[in-house]
Amino acid sequence: MNPYWSALARDLHPYVPGEQPHIADLVKLNTNENPYPPSPKALEAIRAAANEALRLYPDHEATALRAALARYHGVAPENVFVGNGSDEVLAHVFAALLRHDKPLLFPDVTYSFYPVYAQLTGVTCETVPLDADFRLSIADYRRPCGAIILANPNAPTSLAHPLAGLEALVAEHADIPVVIDEAYVDYGGESALPLLARFSNLLIVRTFSKSRALAGLRVGYALGDAGLIEALVRVKDSFNSYPLGAPAQAGALASVEDEPYFQTRLAEVIAERDRMTAELDQLGFEVLPSATNFVFARHPRFAGADLAADLRARAVLVRHFAKPRTAAYLRITVGTPADTGRLIQALGEIVGV
Repeated sequence: MNPYWSALARDLHPYVPGEQPHIADLVKLNTNENPYPPSPKALEAIRAAANEALRLYPDHEATALRAALARYHGVAPENVFVGNGSDEVLAHVFAALLRHDKPLLFPDVTYSFYPVYAQLTGVTCETVPLDADFRLSIADYRRPCGAIILANPNAPTSLAHPLAGLEALVAEHADIPVVIDEAYVDYGGESALPLLARFSNLLIVRTFSKSRALAGLRVGYALGDAGLIEALVRVKDSFNSYPLGAPAQAGALASVEDEPYFQTRLAEVIAERDRMTAELDQLGFEVLPSATNFVFARHPRFAGADLAADLRARAVLVRHFAKPRTAAYLRITVGTPADTGRLIQALGEIVGV
């Protein structure tokens, strides 16, 4: 252990991202990246913004992007916050909104960055077990707490919770912040957006990395009451007052404005998810009903870790989480039809079908 490290650095347990290997002819289905390219208009805008003006600082308020997101979602610009991917937005959320005397609550099986951020920002947290089917029970959150964060649809389970349940949760906890992480909502979840006008304690976090195919650009945002947004701005301006570069702002703005391309690619991923699910079912897998761009599946005769290793040996990469409740499962990103073909062929060889 390096003697110059602070106690915080020494005690941290960092988030472990999906593997990014360099393997020839790899089918990469482990990090929930979009299999299709970004909007051509977004790429054009990024190239146009990469000019001599890069010597200048970008608009630190991302005015045009925030205005476009406000129009798209039917809110005011003061209800929009942007950052370097939803992960940075979440980091600011933990620091600005989720640290209270009572514990933060989130599910025991969910995005594994949440406990990392809690440790980094000194947030006391408790996990609330999902039921045996990985479903969320609103009743389980009727206990003393200082804040709540949920991913909906959830990761890695791929399951979506209905809006009516979320509305009850937000209403029952009107005196504390409730954060809904909607990274995958475009693929089939019910957004909490209709609740924003009625609940000043609700914050929604979204990303351009998944459905908009801009993971490499690092753009995320939050939607909520102006008072919540102001808290995020205060933290952001105390950490990095220029979070989004000019090309990132330009590309994200162009993506928001290219709705036809967005809807076309979204439909293609959803259709391929349904086809992949049917193919996995034919191989004997149990697949949870997905509202995301990935599936969560297990085979009754094969261990999840063994399946992941055997797939990797065939240059097909999926994600395996070794914790007790998830060890039997694979999280498999939806790829192109060709990717699905390689996956199903490899799994057929492994399970002997």
